[in-house]
Amino acid sequence: MIALREQAPGKVNLCLFLGPTRPDRRHELVTVFQPLTLADDVSLTPAPLGAGADEVLCPGVEGENLAAVALRAFRARTGWAGAPVRLTIDKRIPVAAGMAGGSADAGAALRLAARAAGIDDDALLLDIAEGLGADVPAQVRPGRALATGAGETLAPLGAPPAYGVAILPSHERLSTADVFREADRLGLARDAEGLAERLAAVRATAGDLPGELLLNDLQPAATSLCPAIADALEVVRAAGARHALVCGSGPTVAGLFDDPTGARVAVAMLSDRDPRPVAVTPWEARS
Repeated sequence: MIALREQAPGKVNLCLFLGPTRPDRRHELVTVFQPLTLADDVSLTPAPLGAGADEVLCPGVEGENLAAVALRAFRARTGWAGAPVRLTIDKRIPVAAGMAGGSADAGAALRLAARAAGIDDDALLLDIAEGLGADVPAQVRPGRALATGAGETLAPLGAPPAYGVAILPSHERLSTADVFREADRLGLARDAEGLAERLAAVRATAGDLPGELLLNDLQPAATSLCPAIADALEVVRAAGARHALVCGSGPTVAGLFDDPTGARVAVAMLSDRDPRPVAVTPWEARS
């Protein structure tokens, strides 16, 4: 097997509306996933001689990696009995930051395993991905999409304009489960009628969201757990962002700019922050 490589883009939720809890204890959501050019590099190579199982190398990530879970699930579902492989992840997406970095790596792992196994079946990969987590299906074939259900029901949206995004990472880490629990404690969820209204409004825009829909219902919960988020939001607004919001469950903050130059200028203005911000663009708009 030759080395196979994929990029795994992080994402920002351009909107995230939180609805009622389902019987499986997940919340109903309405969200627009936008992958970004901030991406991990993922490669698949033969495992070292004598290896008895697949292995995942991902410096900076402790514990079992979701990409390893994805490989196991792929083998179990497809019966692929190829020789053990090594998955190597060069992390660029912040960890536990609300940008779906783990889900992106899992999606890339499924794509790589399918290529190695000679399987061309996106429906199968999506079905496997749904069992791995709510953000993983959107990462099987990254692209701007409207997600409903708990995030697993996807409707592709057209390519976005080439706007700019300033990403403000944080040294803090937030567990998605903790943020959802805090959202429940704060009573942030909309009722079914309210969520349906938001879905209709998002669909009417075909994903080209006006400012009043660029909202994240999890933002107050994330800020409650990590008060430094409030400062990051103000800082990126002061640097010229037209809109600022928390990425997913946080604590990363994204500032949205009319063009890539605006984001680059803002990042230069904020270069003394630690961690240092980064300017990116929507994944589809990359050159």
